[in-house]
Amino acid sequence: MRLRNAVLAIAAGATGAALAGAAAGVAHQRRVIAHRDAGERVAFGSLRSPALTVVADDGVPLHVEVDEPAPRVDGATAPAPTVVFVHGYALNLDCWHFQRAAYRGQLRTVLYDQRSHGRSGRSTEEHATIEQLGSDLARVLEEVVPEGPVVLVGHSMGGMSVIALAESHPELFGDRVVGVALISTTAGGLEPHRVLVPMVPRTLGGQVAVRVVAALARGHRVVEGFRRIGRPLALVATDQFAFGSDVPERYVAFVDEMLSRTPFDVLADFFPAFGGLDKFALLDALGTVPTTIACGTKDRITAIGHSRKLHAHIEGSRLEEFEDAGHMVIMERHAAVNELLDDLIEAAVA
Repeated sequence: MRLRNAVLAIAAGATGAALAGAAAGVAHQRRVIAHRDAGERVAFGSLRSPALTVVADDGVPLHVEVDEPAPRVDGATAPAPTVVFVHGYALNLDCWHFQRAAYRGQLRTVLYDQRSHGRSGRSTEEHATIEQLGSDLARVLEEVVPEGPVVLVGHSMGGMSVIALAESHPELFGDRVVGVALISTTAGGLEPHRVLVPMVPRTLGGQVAVRVVAALARGHRVVEGFRRIGRPLALVATDQFAFGSDVPERYVAFVDEMLSRTPFDVLADFFPAFGGLDKFALLDALGTVPTTIACGTKDRITAIGHSRKLHAHIEGSRLEEFEDAGHMVIMERHAAVNELLDDLIEAAVA
C-alpha cells in the first residue's frame, strides 16, 4: 500500500508538472500569436536597439543589433534559443521588419548588416565572397551569442551565408546551432544575371553578364545618376521582381529604398560570387538539425526549383512553398513565414 501511494504521488507530481509546463507553453504561445501582426503597427525602419560592432577576421566592422526578451512571468526556465537573422543581397537588417516586430520581447534575436551593406563597413573586392560571409556569421556568433542554442534564419544571400557556415564549421550544427531556416535561397546553380534583373538584360548570361556588370561598376557614379533619375521605373521593377502578388505600395517603396541605398559598385563586388556558387554537396551538417526551407512559387530571383533541390539534399528538411509569392516572401507572406519560424523554434528546442 505504501509503495502504491508513493507511485501515485510520483504520477500526480509528474502530471502536475506536465500540466504546468503545458500551461506555461500555451501562455507563451498566446503572446507570440498576439505579436504576429506587430509589424503592421510600426513604421518600416523604426525598430532599433543599441548598436554593437563585431570586427570580421579581415578587419571589416559589422553593425549588429540585439533585441533582448522581456522577463518571463510564467516561471519557465528552459533556455530559449537566440534567433539570428541574416539578410540578403542589396538589402539590410531592416528587411526582417515583420519577423523582428513579431519576436521583439519574446525571444533574444540578433540582426546584423552583412559587409558592405547597411551600416556595416565596406569590404574589399577580394573578400566579397560567400565564404567570407560564412566567416562573418561565425564571428557574430562568437562575439554576440557565445553560449546557448541558436536558430539561424537566412534569406537569399543570407541563406548562402548560413550554408557557407555549415561548410566551414559543421561542428556547430547539432551542438550550438539547433535549427535553420533557408528562405528564398540556393546552394548553387544560380544564373548571375537574375540577381540584378532588370539592370542586366536577361539575354546576357554567365561571363557576359559578369563583364557587363564589371564595366558598369567602373562607371558607378554614372550608374548611380541613372538610378536616381529612373526611380519611378525602378519602383515598378521592384514590384515585379520582389513580389509575386499585389502588396501595399509602402512594401514596394521600402524594398526599393533598401536597394537604392546599396551602391552599385557594392553590387558589382559580390556579383561574381553567385555564378561560382556550388555547395549542394556540402549540406550534410544541415541534416543534423531541424531545417525549414521556404520559397514563393513566383520567385524570379532564386526560383522555387532551387528550394526543391535544397530539400532533396538536406535529409529530414521541411519544404514550404508559398503559392504566387515572390522573392521577398518574408514581407509578402510575413504572417505565414512567422508561423513557420514558430514551428521551427519549437522543433529546435524540443
